[in-house]
Amino acid sequence: MANNTITFDPAAGVAYSANLTINTGANFKSTFKVINPDRSAFNLTGYTGSSEMVKSVAVGATNPATASFTVGFTSAAGGEFNLSMGSTTTRTIKPGRYVWDMLVSSGSTIYRMAEGNILVVAGISSAP
Repeated sequence: MANNTITFDPAAGVAYSANLTINTGANFKSTFKVINPDRSAFNLTGYTGSSEMVKSVAVGATNPATASFTVGFTSAAGGEFNLSMGSTTTRTIKPGRYVWDMLVSSGSTIYRMAEGNILVVAGISSAP
């Protein structure tokens, strides 16, 4: 079951905005279902995906990627994918505000499918 549904119009090319929260030291996963404006599934068969996050900074500043998400197509024909990051990676991310985006590509066709803010929070308690 997707927890974010994206209506994506390739002609407009506007990325879907989704704000995410990552808890440091925990596994992260967020699922998405992409649909066309007519509500049919956006077929992602043959596409590959990449997604990164960077520290949110002043406009014009540049940062190398803080971390990369794993992009998994759970049903490419059904327009479903997920972003995930393991606890080993989230443990190394400092709490704060970040930005992210997700690109899908097939040949020379590239779409910026989704983007948004990420709030990274540290837990108060730790597992024994």
